[in-house]
Amino acid sequence: MTARLVTGRIVAVLVLIGAFVAACSAAKPEPEHPAGPGDDNAPANMTGMPGMSGGPAPSGSAATNPGAGLPGMPPLLDAHDVYAADRPGALAEQVRNDQVRVYVPNLGSDSVSVIDPATFKVIKTVPVGGGPQHVVPAWDLRTLWVNDNTGNKLVPIDPATGTFGKAIPVDDPYNLYFTPDGKYAMVMSEARHKIVFRDPHTMAIVKELTVNCSGVNHADFSPDGRYFIATCEFSGDLIKVDVVRQEVIGQLHLPKDHAMPQDIKISPDGGTWYVADMQTSGVWILDGDQFKVRSFLATGAGAHGLYVSRDSKYLYIANRGEGSVSLLDFATGALSAKWKIPGRASPDMGGVSADGTVLWLSGRYDGEVYALSTADGHLLARIKVGTQPHGLCIWPQPGRYSLGHTGILR
Repeated sequence: MTARLVTGRIVAVLVLIGAFVAACSAAKPEPEHPAGPGDDNAPANMTGMPGMSGGPAPSGSAATNPGAGLPGMPPLLDAHDVYAADRPGALAEQVRNDQVRVYVPNLGSDSVSVIDPATFKVIKTVPVGGGPQHVVPAWDLRTLWVNDNTGNKLVPIDPATGTFGKAIPVDDPYNLYFTPDGKYAMVMSEARHKIVFRDPHTMAIVKELTVNCSGVNHADFSPDGRYFIATCEFSGDLIKVDVVRQEVIGQLHLPKDHAMPQDIKISPDGGTWYVADMQTSGVWILDGDQFKVRSFLATGAGAHGLYVSRDSKYLYIANRGEGSVSLLDFATGALSAKWKIPGRASPDMGGVSADGTVLWLSGRYDGEVYALSTADGHLLARIKVGTQPHGLCIWPQPGRYSLGHTGILR
């Protein structure tokens, strides 16, 4: 992000999950990803800060308070792994015939570049007007929404054909999420200081939630779907929102001057949350249920986008300010590698290919897109696109339903 005022349903009974604590393995598992280029330093350790508990969170810590999940939310495939439905190639029936494409919103060029990942070539560039920020898969996986907050509209893309449809007027749609039951779209109206709950198809307003923070833009949901945590980029805050009541139930200011939280992701076991901070150049580690900061982990200059490997073992952290990607090992809570993109690079937002072998990231300040091998981080392709490419979406992705952003599927 820049310093500009820069979601058929499975009906089932969700088993009541008791709080559990699994012991950490003393031995480090055999890494799926060998150390890549630029991994010259020993893995960074958790750094204690005032008011925080030091050390990595235990693997397998309790996911949420025991109780029923959000009514209407498809139950998790694995209570110990919120990403269990995202395994390589595990495409839902409705997306199996969708075109395999990378959709790149060019904020500064008012367009979307469409890349064929098989050839690493741009096959078309579509004007969308205004300033497109993210391309977001809908909850039912049947629409990709181009978020144009400058033009105050959402532009639908049919993922089966790649056809761009008629825009729907929506005020300030900087980012877009969907409640885990599929009942509401959530427009992150950054400039208006609001989270707007809307009909997920017509985008008609249901409720506007005004928030007492600046720059609300990214979010992720608890395993039971009953709350989400959103980042407020410009005021350095996090807010916790009750999904059913659609009300803020907690607000936390990050304990460092000029904190600038960006993307946020939950660990596979649901017990730990990670918040990328572009200003402090690392990730904050949180207890979501208690809504407390545990510690801070330095990753690299301008930590920005967060993406989970298809095997649920690693968190990819795009360090936009230094042109690198750090790998966090969920099992140990430590960094296991750093991949340096050759030459000048500004990795921002993106996603992981359906087979898990390629990490796609936009190059925000270099008008390009990077395709990185997840085996060792080497650069597979560098593709020229428009100006200020931002929240690109690789499609299709494994999973049963989308929670939004550039693809948070469960």
